[in-house]
Amino acid sequence: MASESRSTLPLALSGIALLVAGALAGLTYARTSGAAMDKAAVEQTVRDYILAHPEILPEAMENLQKKQASQQLGAVGGKLEQPFPGAVLGNPQGKVTLVEFTDYACGFCRKSVPDVEALIAANPDLRIVVRELPIIAPTSADAARWALAAAEQGKFPAFHKAMFVAGRTDMASIEAAAATAGLDLDRARRFAADPRTEAELRRNVEMARQLGIDGTPTWVVGDQLLAGAVGKETLAEAIGKVRGK
Repeated sequence: MASESRSTLPLALSGIALLVAGALAGLTYARTSGAAMDKAAVEQTVRDYILAHPEILPEAMENLQKKQASQQLGAVGGKLEQPFPGAVLGNPQGKVTLVEFTDYACGFCRKSVPDVEALIAANPDLRIVVRELPIIAPTSADAARWALAAAEQGKFPAFHKAMFVAGRTDMASIEAAAATAGLDLDRARRFAADPRTEAELRRNVEMARQLGIDGTPTWVVGDQLLAGAVGKETLAEAIGKVRGK
């Protein structure tokens, strides 16, 4: 996911350049139409301005991304921060909420586990709502269902950690992680097959679709949407922005 984010940057900057150019061209034309300034002159003026002020491109891209994220988050309302009962890390009553869309077959999600643990340790008021988004491996959905079963038994954090330690999502690894977390395995099997678990996964997939999320991990805090293994510092900065409002 992180590599995808980097690879799309030049394309995004090109799109921003076109948007800026279009806006500036329109403004320039409006201001100079009385002087019969031709199209070539307008385009040259816009080109010269962008070359003289290239710093406006990343700034414009950031503003556009913020606007798009805000619009997307508005589409899901407050549902995003309402966890499946028990599927929470950190302080369940925390004042600051970080939402993570995750998949147990995701290497970038596994890489982010120490970052999440460090954030929890440094922020006693942080609540992390984990949304299972099983999109990577054929067995991802099985792991996600058992994670919800662990949440139902009040043992989600232990199962969540054990699954990423295992690094696999085959049934043997899932049941081993469940045993490590102290789950009642028969009860977990029944709950994993419960229609409530499938309904929750469908909700998560639909929210991801509405937010334009197509990979894991993806993080949401306040009106900020961050894709990929962005690291502890970036997540801490995003959390700080929410706390500072």
